Amino acid sequence: MGIHESGEMYLETIHVLLKQHHTVRSIDISEHMGYSKPSVSRAVGLLKNGGYILVDKDGYITLTDAGLSVAEKIYERHTVLSSMLTMLGVDEKTAAEDACRLEHAISDTSFEAIKKHIQQLNK
Repeated sequence: MGIHESGEMYLETIHVLLKQHHTVRSIDISEHMGYSKPSVSRAVGLLKNGGYILVDKDGYITLTDAGLSVAEKIYERHTVLSSMLTMLGVDEKTAAEDACRLEHAISDTSFEAIKKHIQQLNK
């Protein structure tokens, strides 16, 4: 099953929250993203049915291997693109917002070229 941009955003958010707090529930996602509880509940159901997350009996959410793979990919894109934009002189807030939009649209080929270029600059 392919995943849409919104699903990628949810998986990235779950990944970030797990890194920060080690546990995640729907309410945490709702508060972090500023989305309504019903919207988050629907997304969690779709991600669970798609095999990207597991939800235990107490409502704690974990990423499956498939979910972690998508989350790590999007998170890496976000951090690399944010870094690139700030290197170009864009303020951090704008860079983060723009990276959030770009991370879902950029091809793997273009992203890898950007990542390689940044790595060469940092040597």
